[in-house]
Amino acid sequence: MFPQSHFDFLLKERIASGQAADSPQLREMIRDELINRELVMREAKKKGLDKDATVKASMELNAQTVLVRAYMQDFVRANPPSDDQLKKDYEAIKATLGNKEYRARHILVDKEDEAKEIITQLQKGEKFEKLAERSKDPGSKDKGGDLDWASPVNFAKPFSDAMVALQKGKFTPTPVQTQFGWHVIQLDDVRDTKAPSFDEVKPNLVQRAQGMLVEKHLADLRTKASIK
Repeated sequence: MFPQSHFDFLLKERIASGQAADSPQLREMIRDELINRELVMREAKKKGLDKDATVKASMELNAQTVLVRAYMQDFVRANPPSDDQLKKDYEAIKATLGNKEYRARHILVDKEDEAKEIITQLQKGEKFEKLAERSKDPGSKDKGGDLDWASPVNFAKPFSDAMVALQKGKFTPTPVQTQFGWHVIQLDDVRDTKAPSFDEVKPNLVQRAQGMLVEKHLADLRTKASIK
C-alpha cells in the first residue's frame, strides 16, 4: 500500500532523532502511520484537493524545500573548511577583541543637561549606583549601572573610546553621546582578555565558515543566472 522507501526513511528519521530505538513496536507504529496517510491521501484526491491551487503551491514549495536542503547539505559536505582557514579566522576574531576586558558602569539619559547634572552630583560625592536608578537602560539600572566584563568592541565607538581612556575608579568628566543617548561612564576594573581556546570554539568557527561559504555560493549562482 505504501512504498518501502517511505517506511525506510521514516524509520531512519525516528531513530536518528532519538524519538525511539528500532523495535517491532516502532515499526508497527510507522506502518500504521503510512497506511493512514495513504488512505487519507486517496480520499483527498477523490475530492480533487490535489488540484486546488493553494494546495498545489504548498506541495510544490515543500518539495522545493526538501530538495534545497539536500543540495545545501551536499554542498557543505563537499566543501569542508580547512583547519588552516579556521585558525586564521580564530586569530582574526581574537585580534578584534583586543587583549583587555573592561568592567564599567553607565547611566544613560536622553538629554546632555541631565547627564551634566549627574556628573555634578558625582563630583559632590553621590554614589554612582544610586544615581544609576535614573538610567533609561533597563538592563543595568537595577544593578547600579553595571555592564559586567566586556570587550570595547561590544560598545558604540564613542562609548568604548571614553571608557578605555578612563583610569580605574574614575568617571567621565563630560557626557558621552551615542545613538542611544547621553552616557555617564565609570570604569571599575580592567583585566587581560581570556580568550577561549581554538578547540573550544572550533564548532562555532566551522558553522560560521559554512554559513559564509553558502552565502558566497548563493551569490555566485545568482550572478551566473543574472538574477538580482
